[in-house]
Amino acid sequence: MGDYWDHRVYPETAVLVGVIQQYQTEEMAAEYLDELAFLAETAGAEPRAVFTQRLDVPNPKTFIGSGKLKEVKAFVTEEEIDMVIFDDELSPSQLRNIEKELKCRILDRTNLILDIFASRARTAHAKTQVELAQYQYLLPRLTRMWTHLERQRGGIGLRGPGETEIETDRRIIRGKIARLKEQLTRIDKQMMVQRKNRGKMVRVSLVGYTNAGKSTLMNLLSKSHVFAEDKLFATLDTTVRKVVVENLPFLLSDTVGFIRKLPTHLVESFKSTLDEVREADILIHVVDISHPNYEDQIKVVEGTLHELGSEDIPVMLVFNKTDSYSYVQKEEDDLTPVTRENLSLEDQKRQWYASHPGALFISALKKSNIDELKDQLYQRVKEIHIKRYPYNDLLY
Repeated sequence: MGDYWDHRVYPETAVLVGVIQQYQTEEMAAEYLDELAFLAETAGAEPRAVFTQRLDVPNPKTFIGSGKLKEVKAFVTEEEIDMVIFDDELSPSQLRNIEKELKCRILDRTNLILDIFASRARTAHAKTQVELAQYQYLLPRLTRMWTHLERQRGGIGLRGPGETEIETDRRIIRGKIARLKEQLTRIDKQMMVQRKNRGKMVRVSLVGYTNAGKSTLMNLLSKSHVFAEDKLFATLDTTVRKVVVENLPFLLSDTVGFIRKLPTHLVESFKSTLDEVREADILIHVVDISHPNYEDQIKVVEGTLHELGSEDIPVMLVFNKTDSYSYVQKEEDDLTPVTRENLSLEDQKRQWYASHPGALFISALKKSNIDELKDQLYQRVKEIHIKRYPYNDLLY
Protein backbone atom coordinates (compact mmCIF):
# COMPACT_ATOMS: atom_id res chain seq x y z
CA MET A 1 0.00 0.00 0.00
CA GLY A 2 1.10 3.58 -0.64
CA ASP A 3 2.36 5.49 2.37
CA TYR A 4 1.99 9.13 3.40
CA TRP A 5 4.58 10.35 0.89
CA ASP A 6 3.22 8.44 -2.12
CA HIS A 7 -0.03 10.37 -2.43
CA ARG A 8 1.82 13.68 -2.39
CA VAL A 9 3.44 12.70 -5.68
CA TYR A 10 0.92 10.24 -7.15
CA PRO A 11 -2.88 10.31 -6.79
CA GLU A 12 -4.22 7.76 -4.33
CA THR A 13 -6.05 4.95 -6.08
CA ALA A 14 -9.62 4.02 -5.20
CA VAL A 15 -12.26 1.40 -5.82
CA LEU A 16 -15.91 2.49 -5.64
CA VAL A 17 -18.63 0.24 -4.22
CA GLY A 18 -22.40 0.70 -4.37
CA VAL A 19 -25.49 -1.32 -3.52
CA ILE A 20 -28.45 -1.20 -5.92
CA GLN A 21 -31.44 -1.31 -3.58
CA GLN A 22 -34.96 -2.44 -4.45
CA TYR A 23 -36.28 1.07 -5.23
CA GLN A 24 -33.36 1.88 -7.56
CA THR A 25 -32.83 1.20 -11.26
CA GLU A 26 -29.47 0.27 -12.76
CA GLU A 27 -29.36 3.74 -14.36
CA MET A 28 -29.93 5.50 -11.03
CA ALA A 29 -27.20 3.44 -9.35
CA ALA A 30 -24.79 4.19 -12.20
CA GLU A 31 -25.52 7.92 -11.90
CA TYR A 32 -24.96 7.84 -8.11
CA LEU A 33 -21.62 6.09 -8.62
CA ASP A 34 -20.64 8.60 -11.32
CA GLU A 35 -21.21 11.28 -8.70
CA LEU A 36 -19.15 9.29 -6.17
CA ALA A 37 -16.35 9.12 -8.75
CA PHE A 38 -16.54 12.91 -9.17
CA LEU A 39 -16.38 13.28 -5.38
CA ALA A 40 -13.34 10.98 -5.25
CA GLU A 41 -11.61 12.96 -8.01
CA THR A 42 -12.44 16.23 -6.23
CA ALA A 43 -10.73 14.80 -3.11
CA GLY A 44 -7.66 13.92 -5.22
CA ALA A 45 -8.19 10.17 -5.72
CA GLU A 46 -8.09 8.21 -8.95
CA PRO A 47 -11.02 5.76 -9.26
CA ARG A 48 -9.78 2.50 -10.82
CA ALA A 49 -12.89 0.28 -10.70
CA VAL A 50 -16.56 0.21 -9.71
CA PHE A 51 -18.29 -2.73 -8.01
CA THR A 52 -22.06 -2.93 -7.58
CA GLN A 53 -24.39 -5.51 -6.08
CA ARG A 54 -28.17 -5.69 -6.11
CA LEU A 55 -29.49 -6.21 -2.56
CA ASP A 56 -32.91 -5.47 -1.04
CA VAL A 57 -31.08 -4.02 1.96
CA PRO A 58 -27.33 -3.68 2.59
CA ASN A 59 -25.64 -6.47 4.57
CA PRO A 60 -25.64 -5.33 8.25
CA LYS A 61 -22.13 -6.75 8.81
CA THR A 62 -20.21 -5.92 5.63
CA PHE A 63 -22.64 -3.75 3.58
CA ILE A 64 -22.13 -6.05 0.54
CA GLY A 65 -22.32 -9.85 0.44
CA SER A 66 -19.32 -12.03 1.31
CA GLY A 67 -18.86 -13.18 -2.31
CA LYS A 68 -18.78 -9.60 -3.63
CA LEU A 69 -16.40 -8.62 -0.79
CA LYS A 70 -13.97 -11.36 -1.89
CA GLU A 71 -14.21 -10.06 -5.47
CA VAL A 72 -13.33 -6.55 -4.28
CA LYS A 73 -10.50 -7.93 -2.12
CA ALA A 74 -8.95 -9.79 -5.08
CA PHE A 75 -8.90 -6.58 -7.16
CA VAL A 76 -7.58 -4.44 -4.28
CA THR A 77 -4.74 -6.90 -3.58
CA GLU A 78 -3.78 -7.44 -7.20
CA GLU A 79 -3.85 -3.74 -8.16
CA GLU A 80 -2.43 -2.49 -4.81
CA ILE A 81 -5.35 -0.11 -4.32
CA ASP A 82 -5.04 2.53 -1.56
CA MET A 83 -8.69 2.80 -0.52
CA VAL A 84 -12.20 1.51 -1.08
CA ILE A 85 -15.04 4.06 -1.04
CA PHE A 86 -18.65 3.05 -0.34
CA ASP A 87 -21.56 5.16 -1.65
CA ASP A 88 -23.46 5.16 1.66
CA GLU A 89 -22.66 5.88 5.27
CA LEU A 90 -21.26 2.76 6.95
CA SER A 91 -21.82 1.90 10.60
CA PRO A 92 -18.73 1.65 12.86
CA SER A 93 -19.02 -2.16 12.91
CA GLN A 94 -19.34 -2.35 9.10
CA LEU A 95 -16.23 -0.19 8.77
CA ARG A 96 -14.27 -2.45 11.12
CA ASN A 97 -15.42 -5.68 9.44
CA ILE A 98 -14.72 -4.43 5.91
CA GLU A 99 -11.31 -3.03 6.82
CA LYS A 100 -10.37 -6.30 8.55
CA GLU A 101 -11.22 -8.19 5.37
CA LEU A 102 -9.79 -5.82 2.74
CA LYS A 103 -6.77 -4.58 4.75
CA CYS A 104 -6.77 -1.12 3.18
CA ARG A 105 -8.33 2.23 4.04
CA ILE A 106 -12.15 2.23 3.92
CA LEU A 107 -14.13 5.41 3.39
CA ASP A 108 -17.84 5.95 3.14
CA ARG A 109 -19.62 8.75 1.28
CA THR A 110 -19.96 10.85 4.45
CA ASN A 111 -16.24 10.63 5.26
CA LEU A 112 -15.35 11.53 1.68
CA ILE A 113 -17.61 14.61 1.65
CA LEU A 114 -16.25 15.70 5.04
CA ASP A 115 -12.73 15.33 3.66
CA ILE A 116 -13.52 17.55 0.66
CA PHE A 117 -15.04 20.15 2.98
CA ALA A 118 -11.89 19.99 5.15
CA SER A 119 -9.63 20.65 2.17
CA ARG A 120 -11.91 23.45 0.86
CA ALA A 121 -12.51 25.37 4.10
CA ARG A 122 -10.78 28.74 3.94
CA THR A 123 -12.19 30.98 6.68
CA ALA A 124 -12.12 30.35 10.43
CA HIS A 125 -15.90 29.97 10.34
CA ALA A 126 -15.92 27.27 7.64
CA LYS A 127 -12.99 25.46 9.29
CA THR A 128 -14.80 25.40 12.64
CA GLN A 129 -18.00 24.08 11.03
CA VAL A 130 -16.13 21.31 9.18
CA GLU A 131 -14.02 20.37 12.21
CA LEU A 132 -17.13 19.98 14.36
CA ALA A 133 -18.80 17.76 11.74
CA GLN A 134 -15.64 15.66 11.44
CA TYR A 135 -15.32 15.08 15.19
CA GLN A 136 -19.00 14.14 15.45
CA TYR A 137 -18.51 11.63 12.65
CA LEU A 138 -15.26 10.26 14.13
CA LEU A 139 -16.39 9.88 17.75
CA PRO A 140 -18.19 6.50 17.37
CA ARG A 141 -15.43 5.31 15.02
CA LEU A 142 -12.39 6.25 17.14
CA THR A 143 -11.06 2.72 17.76
CA ARG A 144 -10.88 1.95 14.05
CA MET A 145 -9.52 5.35 13.06
CA TRP A 146 -6.69 5.51 15.56
CA THR A 147 -5.35 2.01 14.96
CA HIS A 148 -5.30 2.93 11.30
CA LEU A 149 -3.52 6.21 11.97
CA GLU A 150 -0.69 4.35 13.68
CA ARG A 151 0.06 2.72 10.32
CA GLN A 152 -0.64 5.60 8.00
CA ARG A 153 -0.94 9.32 8.52
CA GLY A 154 -2.50 11.83 6.16
CA GLY A 155 -4.30 10.92 2.97
CA ILE A 156 -7.89 11.23 1.83
CA GLY A 157 -10.37 10.70 4.63
CA LEU A 158 -7.73 11.48 7.25
CA ARG A 159 -7.28 15.23 6.74
CA GLY A 160 -8.15 17.64 9.50
CA PRO A 161 -8.56 16.63 13.11
CA GLY A 162 -7.25 13.66 14.99
CA GLU A 163 -3.72 12.89 13.82
CA THR A 164 -2.03 12.68 17.24
CA GLU A 165 -2.19 9.86 19.75
CA ILE A 166 -3.69 12.03 22.49
CA GLU A 167 -6.88 12.22 20.41
CA THR A 168 -7.59 8.60 21.27
CA ASP A 169 -9.18 9.73 24.49
CA ARG A 170 -12.92 9.94 23.89
CA ARG A 171 -13.32 12.40 26.75
CA ILE A 172 -10.93 14.81 25.01
CA ILE A 173 -12.83 14.45 21.73
CA ARG A 174 -16.13 15.18 23.49
CA GLY A 175 -14.49 18.22 25.09
CA LYS A 176 -13.35 19.41 21.65
CA ILE A 177 -16.89 18.97 20.28
CA ALA A 178 -18.31 21.01 23.17
CA ARG A 179 -15.75 23.80 22.63
CA LEU A 180 -16.34 23.88 18.88
CA LYS A 181 -20.09 24.12 19.47
CA GLU A 182 -19.52 27.07 21.81
CA GLN A 183 -17.24 28.68 19.25
CA LEU A 184 -19.84 28.22 16.50
CA THR A 185 -22.59 29.65 18.73
CA ARG A 186 -20.48 32.80 19.20
CA ILE A 187 -19.80 33.07 15.45
CA ASP A 188 -23.49 32.44 14.67
CA LYS A 189 -24.47 35.32 16.98
CA GLN A 190 -21.95 37.62 15.29
CA MET A 191 -23.30 36.65 11.88
CA MET A 192 -26.86 37.24 13.03
CA VAL A 193 -25.87 40.75 14.12
CA GLN A 194 -24.17 41.30 10.74
CA ARG A 195 -27.33 40.21 8.92
CA LYS A 196 -29.45 42.58 11.04
CA ASN A 197 -26.99 45.42 10.41
CA ARG A 198 -27.54 45.06 6.69
CA GLY A 199 -30.89 46.72 7.26
CA LYS A 200 -34.02 45.85 5.38
CA MET A 201 -32.47 45.55 1.93
CA VAL A 202 -34.09 42.88 -0.23
CA ARG A 203 -32.08 39.67 0.02
CA VAL A 204 -31.63 37.24 -2.85
CA SER A 205 -29.89 33.90 -2.35
CA LEU A 206 -28.45 31.57 -4.99
CA VAL A 207 -29.20 27.90 -4.30
CA GLY A 208 -28.67 24.76 -6.33
CA TYR A 209 -26.99 21.42 -6.63
CA THR A 210 -23.22 21.54 -6.23
CA ASN A 211 -21.40 22.47 -9.46
CA ALA A 212 -24.52 24.00 -11.07
CA GLY A 213 -22.67 27.28 -11.72
CA LYS A 214 -23.91 29.46 -8.84
CA SER A 215 -20.53 31.12 -8.22
CA THR A 216 -20.07 31.93 -11.92
CA LEU A 217 -23.50 33.57 -11.92
CA MET A 218 -22.65 35.39 -8.68
CA ASN A 219 -19.51 36.81 -10.32
CA LEU A 220 -21.51 37.90 -13.33
CA LEU A 221 -24.30 39.65 -11.41
CA SER A 222 -22.12 41.23 -8.73
CA LYS A 223 -19.00 41.89 -10.87
CA SER A 224 -16.98 40.30 -8.05
CA HIS A 225 -14.44 37.48 -8.11
CA VAL A 226 -15.88 34.60 -6.10
CA PHE A 227 -13.86 31.37 -6.41
CA ALA A 228 -15.49 29.16 -9.05
CA GLU A 229 -14.28 25.97 -10.71
CA ASP A 230 -15.61 22.75 -12.18
CA LYS A 231 -15.37 20.80 -8.93
CA LEU A 232 -17.86 19.79 -6.26
CA PHE A 233 -18.19 22.17 -3.29
CA ALA A 234 -15.97 24.90 -4.75
CA THR A 235 -17.81 27.33 -2.44
CA LEU A 236 -18.14 26.66 1.31
CA ASP A 237 -18.36 30.14 2.79
CA THR A 238 -21.38 32.26 2.06
CA THR A 239 -20.43 35.30 0.02
CA VAL A 240 -22.72 38.33 0.23
CA ARG A 241 -22.46 41.19 -2.25
CA LYS A 242 -24.45 44.38 -2.78
CA VAL A 243 -25.81 44.32 -6.33
CA VAL A 244 -27.51 47.14 -8.23
CA VAL A 245 -29.74 46.31 -11.20
CA GLU A 246 -30.68 49.51 -13.01
CA ASN A 247 -31.07 51.79 -9.97
CA LEU A 248 -32.32 49.18 -7.50
CA PRO A 249 -29.91 47.80 -4.82
CA PHE A 250 -30.25 44.41 -3.16
CA LEU A 251 -28.04 41.84 -1.40
CA LEU A 252 -27.03 38.70 -3.29
CA SER A 253 -25.59 35.66 -1.47
CA ASP A 254 -23.95 32.51 -2.80
CA THR A 255 -24.15 29.42 -0.58
CA VAL A 256 -22.69 25.93 -0.34
CA GLY A 257 -24.03 23.60 -3.03
CA PHE A 258 -26.49 20.88 -2.08
CA ILE A 259 -25.94 17.20 -2.85
CA ARG A 260 -27.88 14.00 -2.29
CA LYS A 261 -27.14 12.27 1.02
CA LEU A 262 -25.52 15.44 2.41
CA PRO A 263 -24.18 14.33 5.83
CA THR A 264 -26.49 15.29 8.71
CA HIS A 265 -23.52 16.55 10.76
CA LEU A 266 -22.65 18.97 7.96
CA VAL A 267 -26.19 20.34 7.63
CA GLU A 268 -26.23 20.96 11.39
CA SER A 269 -22.72 22.48 11.45
CA PHE A 270 -23.48 24.75 8.49
CA LYS A 271 -26.72 26.00 10.03
CA SER A 272 -25.58 29.63 10.20
CA THR A 273 -24.29 29.52 6.63
CA LEU A 274 -27.65 28.17 5.49
CA ASP A 275 -29.45 30.93 7.43
CA GLU A 276 -28.72 33.09 4.38
CA VAL A 277 -31.13 30.80 2.54
CA ARG A 278 -33.72 30.75 5.33
CA GLU A 279 -33.79 34.53 5.60
CA ALA A 280 -33.82 35.31 1.86
CA ASP A 281 -36.70 37.17 0.19
CA ILE A 282 -36.08 35.47 -3.16
CA LEU A 283 -34.23 32.26 -4.06
CA ILE A 284 -32.59 31.79 -7.45
CA HIS A 285 -32.52 28.02 -8.00
CA VAL A 286 -29.65 27.42 -10.44
CA VAL A 287 -29.91 24.14 -12.38
CA ASP A 288 -27.28 22.55 -14.62
CA ILE A 289 -29.46 21.78 -17.68
CA SER A 290 -26.54 19.91 -19.30
CA HIS A 291 -26.47 17.28 -16.54
CA PRO A 292 -28.19 14.04 -17.66
CA ASN A 293 -30.07 13.76 -14.35
CA TYR A 294 -30.77 17.40 -13.66
CA GLU A 295 -34.41 16.62 -12.75
CA ASP A 296 -33.22 14.43 -9.85
CA GLN A 297 -30.91 17.26 -8.76
CA ILE A 298 -33.88 19.66 -8.75
CA LYS A 299 -35.72 17.26 -6.41
CA VAL A 300 -32.68 17.04 -4.07
CA VAL A 301 -32.49 20.85 -3.84
CA GLU A 302 -36.25 21.17 -3.28
CA GLY A 303 -36.05 18.47 -0.58
CA THR A 304 -33.16 20.27 1.16
CA LEU A 305 -35.06 23.60 1.03
CA HIS A 306 -38.01 21.82 2.63
CA GLU A 307 -35.70 20.49 5.40
CA LEU A 308 -34.47 24.04 5.99
CA GLY A 309 -38.05 25.34 6.21
CA SER A 310 -37.49 27.53 3.15
CA GLU A 311 -40.06 25.97 0.82
CA ASP A 312 -42.39 29.02 0.97
CA ILE A 313 -39.80 31.55 -0.23
CA PRO A 314 -40.45 32.67 -3.86
CA VAL A 315 -38.15 30.85 -6.28
CA MET A 316 -36.77 31.86 -9.67
CA LEU A 317 -35.92 28.71 -11.64
CA VAL A 318 -32.81 29.36 -13.75
CA PHE A 319 -31.45 26.66 -16.06
CA ASN A 320 -27.73 27.28 -16.54
CA LYS A 321 -25.06 25.81 -18.87
CA THR A 322 -27.23 25.93 -22.02
CA ASP A 323 -23.93 26.16 -23.94
CA SER A 324 -23.06 22.61 -22.79
CA TYR A 325 -26.48 21.07 -23.53
CA SER A 326 -26.43 18.17 -25.99
CA TYR A 327 -29.01 15.66 -27.25
CA VAL A 328 -29.34 12.73 -29.66
CA GLN A 329 -31.71 13.45 -32.53
CA LYS A 330 -34.02 10.54 -33.33
CA GLU A 331 -34.23 9.17 -36.84
CA GLU A 332 -37.62 9.66 -38.51
CA ASP A 333 -38.29 5.92 -38.68
CA ASP A 334 -37.23 5.34 -35.05
CA LEU A 335 -40.40 4.24 -33.20
CA THR A 336 -38.83 3.88 -29.74
CA PRO A 337 -40.23 6.22 -27.05
CA VAL A 338 -38.72 9.71 -26.82
CA THR A 339 -36.40 10.04 -23.80
CA ARG A 340 -34.58 12.96 -22.15
CA GLU A 341 -31.56 12.25 -24.40
CA ASN A 342 -33.70 12.92 -27.50
CA LEU A 343 -35.08 16.30 -26.42
CA SER A 344 -33.60 19.42 -27.97
CA LEU A 345 -33.06 22.52 -25.83
CA GLU A 346 -36.17 24.04 -27.46
CA ASP A 347 -38.19 20.93 -26.46
CA GLN A 348 -36.94 21.30 -22.89
CA LYS A 349 -37.90 24.98 -22.84
CA ARG A 350 -41.44 24.24 -24.06
CA GLN A 351 -41.89 21.56 -21.37
CA TRP A 352 -40.63 23.75 -18.53
CA TYR A 353 -42.48 26.90 -19.66
CA ALA A 354 -45.72 24.90 -19.44
CA SER A 355 -45.19 24.07 -15.75
CA HIS A 356 -42.97 27.03 -14.76
CA PRO A 357 -43.89 30.04 -16.97
CA GLY A 358 -41.12 32.20 -15.45
CA ALA A 359 -38.30 29.69 -15.99
CA LEU A 360 -35.13 31.11 -17.55
CA PHE A 361 -32.49 29.45 -19.70
CA ILE A 362 -29.03 31.02 -19.54
CA SER A 363 -25.32 30.41 -19.85
CA ALA A 364 -23.47 32.27 -17.10
CA LEU A 365 -20.16 31.28 -18.67
CA LYS A 366 -21.07 32.60 -22.14
CA LYS A 367 -23.18 35.45 -20.66
CA SER A 368 -26.18 34.50 -22.78
CA ASN A 369 -29.71 35.61 -21.80
CA ILE A 370 -28.38 37.45 -18.75
CA ASP A 371 -30.35 40.61 -19.59
CA GLU A 372 -33.62 38.68 -19.37
CA LEU A 373 -32.52 37.29 -15.98
CA LYS A 374 -31.68 40.79 -14.74
CA ASP A 375 -35.05 42.14 -15.97
CA GLN A 376 -36.99 39.42 -14.17
CA LEU A 377 -34.86 39.81 -11.03
CA TYR A 378 -35.41 43.59 -11.13
CA GLN A 379 -39.21 43.14 -11.27
CA ARG A 380 -39.20 40.63 -8.38
CA VAL A 381 -36.97 42.79 -6.18
CA LYS A 382 -38.97 45.91 -7.04
CA GLU A 383 -42.26 44.28 -5.91
CA ILE A 384 -40.77 43.46 -2.49
CA HIS A 385 -39.05 46.86 -2.25
CA ILE A 386 -42.32 48.73 -2.89
CA LYS A 387 -44.09 46.76 -0.14
CA ARG A 388 -41.21 47.38 2.26
CA TYR A 389 -40.78 51.08 1.39
CA PRO A 390 -44.19 52.20 0.07
CA TYR A 391 -43.25 55.91 0.14
CA ASN A 392 -39.81 55.63 -1.42
CA ASP A 393 -40.80 56.19 -5.04
CA LEU A 394 -37.56 57.90 -6.00
CA LEU A 395 -36.11 54.61 -7.17
CA TYR A 396 -38.80 53.83 -9.73
